[in-house]
Amino acid sequence: MTLEQLRIFVAVAEREHVTRAARDLNLTQSATSAAVAALESRYQTKLFDRVGRRIALTDAGRLFLVEAKAVLARAATAELVLADLAGLKRGSLHLAASQTVGNYWLPKFIRAFRQKHPGLSVMLSMGNTETVSARVREGTANLGFVEGDVQEPSLSVTAVAEDEMVLVAPAGHPWTGKTDDIDLRSAHWVLREFGSGTRSILAGMLKEKGFEMSDIDIELVLPTNESVLAAVEAGAGVTVMSRLVAASALQAGSLAAVEYPLPRRRFSMLRHKEHYVTAAEREFIRVTETAKD
Repeated sequence: MTLEQLRIFVAVAEREHVTRAARDLNLTQSATSAAVAALESRYQTKLFDRVGRRIALTDAGRLFLVEAKAVLARAATAELVLADLAGLKRGSLHLAASQTVGNYWLPKFIRAFRQKHPGLSVMLSMGNTETVSARVREGTANLGFVEGDVQEPSLSVTAVAEDEMVLVAPAGHPWTGKTDDIDLRSAHWVLREFGSGTRSILAGMLKEKGFEMSDIDIELVLPTNESVLAAVEAGAGVTVMSRLVAASALQAGSLAAVEYPLPRRRFSMLRHKEHYVTAAEREFIRVTETAKD
């Protein structure tokens, strides 16, 4: 088997869709299907069940996926070791970030890094805190940046910045201008998905009052900060989010900040404790440390 076949297999397995994997890999659908078929034929093992247009991993496929990811991670590490010998003149850096960090905090550091080292490419994947942690743990990302709490023994967690949280409501909401007696259960809520850092902040707020998430009226669950922001602006409910995300809407008056005590949260950098630390990683870490100055 080849690394390219493994790369294609992993892409198809993660998406459970040949066409989407082919598009993301910039390959033809026939080439993608042929790579998977070659693996199945060579080892006489069925990796996917095909039902209509849908595919799903078999038990053998699920076991093989773990090993395929591990092989690809080791190959990427070997490539990075060789790239280090070029003295930051060539190579790549794979970053993963949760949405608030990736959209509003990290870009300026990526730009500064690229200006200093134009021969190094930077690839950024986005997800929530849980998916970013998984990518760093599996080795598909060199460094991760998240705003949620991470409890993962294999990862080092380093604080890199602080983030101010704000409770926001549509302009004219009954909570605006109110400074006390706010019952968090009395409003409709627009939230991010399970595993997001902002959702965990609200869960902590409720716990302090003796409530659970099941005690509030969740009107919508949406996958991005921007979709949550738009829904709140449209009057769907209230939410908790980073002031970085809400700043423009607050300034424009389409959202209002509610006076409610919220904890500050930290942005953290994740890296695998046992993985090789490349020169590119060390340099990017130095760039982000300017945030503390």
